[in-house]
Amino acid sequence: MKQIDVRGLACPQPVIDTQQALNESPEGVDILVDSVTAKNNIERFVKLSGYQVDGEETADGALLLRVRR
Repeated sequence: MKQIDVRGLACPQPVIDTQQALNESPEGVDILVDSVTAKNNIERFVKLSGYQVDGEETADGALLLRVRR
């Protein structure tokens, strides 16, 4: 599964990177985020695009979003 790291990026870049990753890997991607705003925007985008998303906190305090069809 493709994984992207959007930590430290200002919106809308995390959503743009997510869209590009899903174009390359339409079955799903894992996304590392570090801001609530990026998390919320990515979740909104992927749900509107027909994906399911769940998340878990990583050991370093980031959030790993798992986006799947």
